[in-house]
Amino acid sequence: MGVMGKIVGGTIGFALGGPLGAIAGAAFGHVFDKSDVEYVEYRKDPMSAGESSQFTFYVAAFSMLAKLAKADGRVDPSELDAVRRFMAKDLNLDPFGRKIAEDIFSAALNSNDRFEDFANQFYREFRSQPQLLELMADILFKVASADGTLNETESRMIRTAMTLFHLDETVHQGLLRKYGGLNDKAYAVLKSIRTDSDDQIKTNYRKLVGDYHPDKIASKGLPDEFNKFAHDKFIEIQNAYEEIKKERGMA
Repeated sequence: MGVMGKIVGGTIGFALGGPLGAIAGAAFGHVFDKSDVEYVEYRKDPMSAGESSQFTFYVAAFSMLAKLAKADGRVDPSELDAVRRFMAKDLNLDPFGRKIAEDIFSAALNSNDRFEDFANQFYREFRSQPQLLELMADILFKVASADGTLNETESRMIRTAMTLFHLDETVHQGLLRKYGGLNDKAYAVLKSIRTDSDDQIKTNYRKLVGDYHPDKIASKGLPDEFNKFAHDKFIEIQNAYEEIKKERGMA
């Protein structure tokens, strides 16, 4: 059972606090008004630190995606479709999980809080875990570029998030290349460029494999629902390395 199946009554918003807590309170309050409560595991004990981190990641992801979708003042149907595909294909959310995600998305769309408010709270929670900060940046890029374009407003908002996350500019440039449809996507995945030496490629690969190994990511506070996305990223790193090895004739 994923973290969304372990809802702690109406205390979630209070437990998270801040703008994300307000979104959680609105979204989960809506759930408890419906007939879906049979899916929920009620508990009287407070959330653990790990569970709080998982809820923060989950709520922050769909809150930031909502503001990103509304970047130009309205939500285009294609942008909503991209978010729903992400829920179904990249996260494999079950019907209840998708309903929770859509309620969070809707609450964030109607919130007076800004994209930056959500990004700041997310950073405060995960500032010591750069892999999860980069994973969130990857999610924002992936969904925003799903329609084949990344407009100026979306690009600016994502850059703002990466600045707030204190991510290096090389990370931003790598994601731009990865989702820009260029031929050097495999190099971008490995945070490399074509002029890097074979030894540098191997060094980058080994670091990324260590950073994004599923066992390591699972211990960082990532919700179960996002494990598939993290695992797919791990496979992507391995495939990119194999592609470059074959291209270069590396041993």
